[in-house]
Amino acid sequence: MRRFESAKALAAWLGVSPRQRQSGSSVRGRTMLSRTGHRSARTALYMPALVALRHNPALQAFGERLRANGLAPKAVVGAAMRKLAHLIFGVVRSGMPFDAQMAMPKLDVQDGI
Repeated sequence: MRRFESAKALAAWLGVSPRQRQSGSSVRGRTMLSRTGHRSARTALYMPALVALRHNPALQAFGERLRANGLAPKAVVGAAMRKLAHLIFGVVRSGMPFDAQMAMPKLDVQDGI
């Protein structure tokens, strides 16, 4: 973890950062995972993301918000993988245990509540 300056850099190394598909000014594709990172680390993060979407209150609210906005189910899992990478980075860097209540207010602000 020490070699990464930010959680964004960790997400890029894992290959879970979003990538825009664009060609010229009129042809735009759907945003997808970049998949340029470490394949086995990304694969190892898939199942924890599925479990976190079901059992972690912070990621549950995050996933429900994305589904309500019409995001595809696999894209929701990819976004959860990225969010999990950011949470892992924060826990490791701060040295404090994970607290779901600490992550929840930030999601409320994002939802506009």
